[in-house]
Amino acid sequence: MDGVLVSSIGSVTRSWRRWAAHYGLPDAESVEIPHGTRAIDIVKLMKPELDPEEGLRLIEDIEVEDTDDLEVLRGVRPLLESLPQERWAIVTSATRRLLVGRLEAAGLPVPERIISGDMVERGKPDPEPYRRGAELLGAEAKDCLVFEDAPSGAQAGVAAGCKVVGVLGTHSAEELREAGVRWVVESLAKVRAEVRGERIVLEIETI
Repeated sequence: MDGVLVSSIGSVTRSWRRWAAHYGLPDAESVEIPHGTRAIDIVKLMKPELDPEEGLRLIEDIEVEDTDDLEVLRGVRPLLESLPQERWAIVTSATRRLLVGRLEAAGLPVPERIISGDMVERGKPDPEPYRRGAELLGAEAKDCLVFEDAPSGAQAGVAAGCKVVGVLGTHSAEELREAGVRWVVESLAKVRAEVRGERIVLEIETI
């Protein structure tokens, strides 16, 4: 979701720095977090002695409240509108509550099929999230196309057996290719979908 459908990088940065300051972490004002990683895993990494559920609740509350400069990325609306509802899912490291909050704030549709970070035992780069996403769609992973902006997510999609398109924004084309993506696009504005009977035909303008 984040980095592919919407950009909330400002909110993410502000929220985690506020979270770090709350817990008295050193250099809280300059904290940077790994993009595409579940919040609960970041909590465990940054403050291992803390109850991770407590830390997760706080960062979730902070992020849900902060929707300043939330941006729908180019090409997202027309692409989603062209896809049948039952043929796409969101697989994200965000919690379900945060996912729904960001999509609603952005005015984007909330899909029926969601795999959020709090629905899996192991987050990206583990393949579990994308394997679960394929199951939700009633498809084999090899028949699914993943769009990812972060190397950890790209690695998860590849490990699950999906084909992966890298979307520029948070990481370079080189980083995405090293993570195993098959194609790289500037944004979803470079992707067009056409439904032909039971098939969805995609035209992808790569770089």
